Amino acid sequence: MTIKCAEKPRQRAPSKRSLQTKTRILDAAESIFAERGFEGASIRDIAAKASVQIGLVHHHGGGKEELFYRTVARRANALARRRIEALEQAKDKGALSLRTILDCFIRPYVMLAQTGGPGWLAYGRLVAHVSVDPRWRDIAAECFDPTAQRFIAEITALYPNTEPALLASGQVYSVSAMLAHLNSAWRVEALAQGGDMADVDHLIEFCAAGIEAMVKAARI
Repeated sequence: MTIKCAEKPRQRAPSKRSLQTKTRILDAAESIFAERGFEGASIRDIAAKASVQIGLVHHHGGGKEELFYRTVARRANALARRRIEALEQAKDKGALSLRTILDCFIRPYVMLAQTGGPGWLAYGRLVAHVSVDPRWRDIAAECFDPTAQRFIAEITALYPNTEPALLASGQVYSVSAMLAHLNSAWRVEALAQGGDMADVDHLIEFCAAGIEAMVKAARI
């Protein structure tokens, strides 16, 4: 279950030093959770990576489960905002196509992962851990589902007579392809014996073609 912080009496705003410490702790937690998953990570290792005492990790992040939640939630709003802004801008330009909808969902994260620093790439691995483990259902529901459902609704409008579960599956498969695109370049290079990995336009085309093929097969 998602851990929510109990409401506390109003306090003074945290100092700059305190905010910097909290950021270091969340950065360290993000890196270690992404690399080792929830079970493999330890508060001790997170404290060591952040160069702080264990007590400070508990102070800024709570217990291990709450720290995991805070680490996942930290970037979720920024990513959702970029995706929704891209979608609204595309809608202002005219009718949406499947490729445009997927572009608005996929490209913002790919750009952040490629240019926003190592934390954004690690965040993708963290999202993958959440996506494959039902125990984080509440975290996914809070941090990711509202945006995912907004995009699924736009896709459903294009295919109104299609089973919703099929389109939701296409959305999940597209997220998996996006994460593979970012984290498996080394594997593509090995199999292709060199050469650059396909760009984000190829990824979007792949995801759109997959959803279109699923819809077509369901109508036969």
